[in-house]
Amino acid sequence: MSTERARIFHITAATSLIALIILCVAWELVLAPLRPGGSWMVLKVLPLLIPLRGVLKRDVYTMQWSSMLILIYFTEGIVRATSDRVPMSITLGWVEVGLTCLYFLSAILYLSPYKKAAKALAKQAIQKASQ
Repeated sequence: MSTERARIFHITAATSLIALIILCVAWELVLAPLRPGGSWMVLKVLPLLIPLRGVLKRDVYTMQWSSMLILIYFTEGIVRATSDRVPMSITLGWVEVGLTCLYFLSAILYLSPYKKAAKALAKQAIQKASQ
């Protein structure tokens, strides 16, 4: 993969993660909180802050495990989009689903060359060991 494509996938992943953080805060404090004036559900954003620095720094390990973490937010988005009764909350749920899908795909595409390189190194090590 070219460095330009890797850069695009990284920027897309970082941007979608930041957008998801902003969405979660705005959703639970202003746009469609569970209780008027905001709710403690805003704390759901805290796990998203943990990988932020590593994602911004292009840390491969952080990108790997955060692509699994993001699936929790995908699940929440699906549940709220299909079960909430407030139209704004339904819309925000679908936006959350979209952002998590964008992050997941961008992270996976960014990590793909690293996985291929790791498999090639493992294959070489096995070949050397068998000689």
